[in-house]
Amino acid sequence: MILPPTIETERLTLRPPTVADFDVYSETLGSERARFVGGPFDRRRAWYDFAAEAGGWIVYGYGPWSIVEKESGRFVGMVIFSKPVPYPDPELGWMLQAEAEGKGYAFEAAVAARDWARHTQNWPRLVSYIDKNNARSIALAEKLGAEVDSAAPESDDDPDMFVYVHPSHEAVAA
Repeated sequence: MILPPTIETERLTLRPPTVADFDVYSETLGSERARFVGGPFDRRRAWYDFAAEAGGWIVYGYGPWSIVEKESGRFVGMVIFSKPVPYPDPELGWMLQAEAEGKGYAFEAAVAARDWARHTQNWPRLVSYIDKNNARSIALAEKLGAEVDSAAPESDDDPDMFVYVHPSHEAVAA
């Protein structure tokens, strides 16, 4: 079993999720902010999502990190690696509380997580599955250098989804 490492950035700590994060996580998934991931969810469904994401560390050797502001110690969201069934590629995802948006936290956390994956995982491809109407996530994926995979088949589960492919480790290092 792989335990998630703690990663420090300039302003954030990425650490393993704890039960103490769940109330804020549940509030976010219970709000309209979750509309791009099939929500809003009731508290029970949010718990199943939270536990399933955290279980990724046991099942796959990767999963979510809680994003915590260093200055305040406040949980502000998650950056997540997952392997949604039945999709073929590992995914980099993110979720922030509304009051944490616009500060560059999602970008900072996603870069740190992506760098960790590039040094520890042997993935030929890393993607982000993003609802076509989620302008903020699309902008972040593009800022991270990801591009739409125009050859990706449309999902039967979610025809309103783009598949963004992140640049390879070699491309980022160049």
